[in-house]
Amino acid sequence: MTVKVGLLSGGQRQALTLLMASLRKPKLLLLDEHTAALDPATAAKVLEISDQIVKENNLTTLMITHNMSDAIKHGNRLIMMNEGRIIFDVSGEEKKNLTKHQLMELFAHHSGTSLESDQVLLSK
Repeated sequence: MTVKVGLLSGGQRQALTLLMASLRKPKLLLLDEHTAALDPATAAKVLEISDQIVKENNLTTLMITHNMSDAIKHGNRLIMMNEGRIIFDVSGEEKKNLTKHQLMELFAHHSGTSLESDQVLLSK
């Protein structure tokens, strides 16, 4: 509590920001690429904390991510967009049973774009 925010690591800053954003129990918690700049281990920890805070506080949350594994694993609904349009919307068991490969195929099918890897999605 005595360390200045500027001296915290990226993961510590994200965790602090998440705590601050959820203190007053917002009507909508927006998590916009909140793990994008973090190393994989720290990103996993921040996602774990995010899930815990969302569940404990019963928060409606919109998580924006390009990480397809995270999109499948977290939340109860997945909405895929392309060029500002919703091209795929899935929830429940259908979402839980998706694989990253299937999600890439669905993107290609619904967007008309051929993808060889998810790196193509991140390069735009």
